[in-house]
Amino acid sequence: MAKFKLDEVDHQILDMLIENTRTPFTDIAKKLLISAGTVHVRVKKMEDAGIIRGSSLTLDYVKLGYSFIAYVGIFLEKTHQTKFVLERLNQIPYITVAHITTGKFNIFCKIRAKDTKHAKDIIFKIDDIDGVSRTETMISLEESINDKRRLMHTIFNDL
Repeated sequence: MAKFKLDEVDHQILDMLIENTRTPFTDIAKKLLISAGTVHVRVKKMEDAGIIRGSSLTLDYVKLGYSFIAYVGIFLEKTHQTKFVLERLNQIPYITVAHITTGKFNIFCKIRAKDTKHAKDIIFKIDDIDGVSRTETMISLEESINDKRRLMHTIFNDL
């Protein structure tokens, strides 16, 4: 597949959309001194090329009562059980991310919970899945870096 070439205007459009996906194209156009139609065409091209895939909403989990974050490393009895275990993990809505990994763990998950008791209940559900031999949990004290823009700017500089 051919690499899609982004120019500085595309970078600026993406920068504004990463900051707030709901930014109207007319506002982006005014800031960049181009037409809203141009913004629309460029965003559509980036969507068609697969660079932009949908848009997302950022929730304030603390305000929703889910301020507890933990990372759970999962050890499997056998690696061929990975797909089965992932299907079971997908049924637990408090697991927001799961990665198949190399190294110490077979699967590494991020969970969101109301508090330590709720997290314990989630971890026990994970432990009860057939094929899971044990888990190891790390509690997040604070999310210190969550900055998509820094990565995006680095990628742009590399292009």
